[in-house]
Amino acid sequence: MPMTALIGSRIREHRILAGLRQAELAQAAGISASYLNLIEHNRRRVAGDLLTRLAQAIRVDLATLTGATQSAIVDRLREAAAAAGPGPEADRAEDFAGRFPGWAALVIAQQDRIAQMERSLESLSDRMSHDPHLSASLHELLSAAASVRSTAAILADTPDIEPDWRERFQRNLADDSTRLSAGAEALVGYLDGVAAEETGIAAPQEELEAWLDAKGWHLPELERGIAPEILIGGAVDLASQAARHMARDWLTTYAQDAVSLPLAPLMDAIAQGDIDPGRLAKRFGVDPAAVFRRLACLPAEAGAIGLVVCDGSGTLVSRKPLAGFALPRFGAACPLWPLYLALSRPAVPVRARVEMAGRTAKRFLTYAFCQPAYPEGFDAPPILRAYMLILPDDSTAAAQPIGTSCRICPRSRCYARREPAIMAEGG
Repeated sequence: MPMTALIGSRIREHRILAGLRQAELAQAAGISASYLNLIEHNRRRVAGDLLTRLAQAIRVDLATLTGATQSAIVDRLREAAAAAGPGPEADRAEDFAGRFPGWAALVIAQQDRIAQMERSLESLSDRMSHDPHLSASLHELLSAAASVRSTAAILADTPDIEPDWRERFQRNLADDSTRLSAGAEALVGYLDGVAAEETGIAAPQEELEAWLDAKGWHLPELERGIAPEILIGGAVDLASQAARHMARDWLTTYAQDAVSLPLAPLMDAIAQGDIDPGRLAKRFGVDPAAVFRRLACLPAEAGAIGLVVCDGSGTLVSRKPLAGFALPRFGAACPLWPLYLALSRPAVPVRARVEMAGRTAKRFLTYAFCQPAYPEGFDAPPILRAYMLILPDDSTAAAQPIGTSCRICPRSRCYARREPAIMAEGG
């Protein structure tokens, strides 16, 4: 039986828990006791104002009566079953959640942990491939180790070496050993710092993004006209001077966008179902880039919206993540992203559905746009910046398969692949 058909049973259950009789609850809700009896036996549908009055009378929220909370649990259980492959009875997830809520919560928690570990693996793989600091440190270690081995071999294989040369080799051996020890200590400290934070913050851009993520990317202070400098002054998480400089530019742009696109009218437009960046740009008389930035920084009640921004080189200069859409921290992203199609066609809007590779493939609706700027006039090369909004998509329409980056993408038969993946490949 669908969960929405059990609203009456839930009303009866919570009425009894509240110590109310049918007549008392019916009077509080403004209906007859006989009608309430039909509702409680699931023989009459209930919604709207009446459902709200019943929820208020028995002091529970609407989500409890409609089963929205359990519905979310069931959806998560089905995701876990799909990720596990053939075996789990996904069609009995609702029954399992109802009979064993504690076990259901444990399964969901373990699935979240598995997903977190997979993201960490992808991040570490990406870091191993593209992090210049890590690459240089490993090269330094290998160089020092090779030098120590070579010097030690000469000393071991040449017993009659002259004293002056022996002293020189021993001095080189001591210097290389010191260099090897210092390099190993620095590398371990670097990796330990990354592991301790589990954020992998290694650059000013990541400092800024981590700070914004902790705030939900929405800054009510700037909406009220507070100066960006005041926010930066109290941001202890922006440790480096470079991160503070980037934050100053980002917050200044945010404040300007907040003036051009006031929050209340924009939220009203979205509530009416208008989230198309082109229409919103025309409606508010602003450029599309401002709409992209503004939509990504709305309050949580506006819904989940991700944003990726790249410059003319294709480098990701801003990343607001969205669950299920993996974003690389280092190196290039998937060449099939609509972001790069927009970059190749400045001022031409791109709207596309995509499916991100993974153990449980996720679908998204994307809007992309590349906006050129000419700060030095038409005689100088334009500055290109491409934006891509990412929204969850529940439709069954055709979608373009994409990945995170070739290095860790499991799609083995992708026509745009640049290099073999280091992860196990699938279809």
